[in-house]
Parts: sequence; C-alpha cells; structure tokens
Amino acid sequence: MAEHTFVPLDFERLTEEQMIARAQSFREELARRRSVRHFSDEPVPREVLEECVCAAGSAPSGAHKQPWTFIVITDAQVQRSIREAAEEEERRNYGGRMNDEWLRDLAPLGTDASKPFLEIAPALIVMTRHAWEEKDGERRQNYYTQESVGIAAGFLLAALHHAGLATLTHTPSPMGFLQRILGRPAHEKPFLLIPVGYPVEGCEVPDLERKALEEILVWA
Repeated sequence: MAEHTFVPLDFERLTEEQMIARAQSFREELARRRSVRHFSDEPVPREVLEECVCAAGSAPSGAHKQPWTFIVITDAQVQRSIREAAEEEERRNYGGRMNDEWLRDLAPLGTDASKPFLEIAPALIVMTRHAWEEKDGERRQNYYTQESVGIAAGFLLAALHHAGLATLTHTPSPMGFLQRILGRPAHEKPFLLIPVGYPVEGCEVPDLERKALEEILVWA
C-alpha cells in the first residue's frame, strides 16, 4: 500500500493573551447555543449548509476513513414521512420503552411524542455512520466509527451555530426508518437527526443551568 505524502503543518502560534481571548470568545459563543424545538419555516441558504457540512467533514477519524455521510433533506414530503415514522417510534418510547426515571427527567423539559419541528424546520440533516465500506466489491473495515462520527457531529453543530442557525439534536430510537425512507445502503447506520433553521419569532427555551467548571474539570 502506498504511503501518504507529508506536507508542512499549517499552524499559527498565538500569544497567551490571544489564546485566552479566542478561547473565551468561542466559549461564550457556544454557551449561547440552545436546542430549539420551535422553528420558522423560512428557507436557509444552501451554501451555508454546504459550508457547515464541509466543516464537519474536516473532523478527525479512525485511520482517516471518514466514515460518515450527511443527508440534507428539504423535500416536504420526505420530511413528513420522517416525522410520521419518528413519532411512531416516540409513542412507543414514551408509552413503555422509557423507564419511570427517564420520563421524570424529561418531564420538566415539556417534551413528548409529538415532533412537528421535523416538518416545520426548513432542513433536516441526517448523519449516518459507515459501519464498513464497500469498495471494488469488497467489504473494508472502518475504525472507531462511533467516536469519529460523534466528533464530526460536534463540529457540525458548532459550525451551524456559528453561521447563525438554530439546531436540535434529535435521536429517535431505533432509527432504522431513516435508512428505509432515505434509501441508504446497509453499511450506513443512522446516527443523528438534526433539524436546522431559524427560531420562530418569540421562541422560548427552558431556563437551564450548565454544570460549573469545577464540576466537569479534573486536573490530574
């Protein structure tokens, strides 16, 4: 197997003051990102979504296999089909799959099996994880696919927020219906469903507090 060529690293060394300022600015920007369930149906620019997907595609991955596909859905009928299938799974979840503790934890957030945002949001992005690859008629291994696609998902959410769009991480489980509706091959496993758009005028979100730094950071 041919080895990769190597090129000089494009890296800008910053002063400590610059590093702190950038870190604070980025932290403050991401702190404003919230999960939105009330979207306007106003379309979003296609180029913005493409740039954000490109940003997500720059994430690191096991052996540089890039085991992901991003499906952007703007067709109203497909969105309706996804909503109907997602709500069917969610009714089963809320109706017995979720245990009592899970339901109690969700209750303050006001969520239920109804998912109208899947039709109202102007775009849905489905991320799929490539459990393996088909190439030249052979099955090829991928590595650390959960971790790799999870990192790419974080990149995507940050990019969409930075571009001025609202998002929601929706994980109806099981998600096999997405593979069926979208006609994706067997090796692509649905990983995450992200409604994207602008929040509706007057949108409200739960008044939540995030854990303090000392609760999430350990120096060792």
